Amino acid sequence: MSIKDSIRTIPDFPKKGVMFRDMTTLFADPSAFAESVNLIADYCRAKEIDYIAGIESRGFIVGSAVALKLGKGFIPIRKKGKLPGSVISQTYKLEYGEDTIQIHDDVISPGKKILIVDDLLATGGTALASAELIESAGGIVAGLAFIVNLPDLKGDERLKKRSYEIFHICSFEGD
Repeated sequence: MSIKDSIRTIPDFPKKGVMFRDMTTLFADPSAFAESVNLIADYCRAKEIDYIAGIESRGFIVGSAVALKLGKGFIPIRKKGKLPGSVISQTYKLEYGEDTIQIHDDVISPGKKILIVDDLLATGGTALASAELIESAGGIVAGLAFIVNLPDLKGDERLKKRSYEIFHICSFEGD
């Protein structure tokens, strides 16, 4: 079974017309999950990165596995109010309103190279905010890696316009 084939599609979730790409089936398949982690780790090796950052919440699953595989530290990018202590925040726009993500303010030393990992790239809003958050902490975004890209939602184009390097394993057309 391929990585793409291990991802279940659920029509009309969370609303009619949306084809939801359910990553839980990939995570439950040890071969597909291991191959996904290996492919992202292979992409990272040539980049001489210092840390892997994972976007809440499925990015924690993928990112921490990649960090462990590479022997690198893991930085969780959390939703506002989930981290204790002093934090750095980045607010970004959503379709209806805005959201805020955070990291601890002492986790990144200036000049450290960070690879941002998440399971899926859709519109790119959270990924772009994560990159801006890493940079505001003094880090260098070495790239962004995803298992799935949804190119019709143009998140990849949005990130590339800002000169971020994108890696993904597979794509699904449509929403």
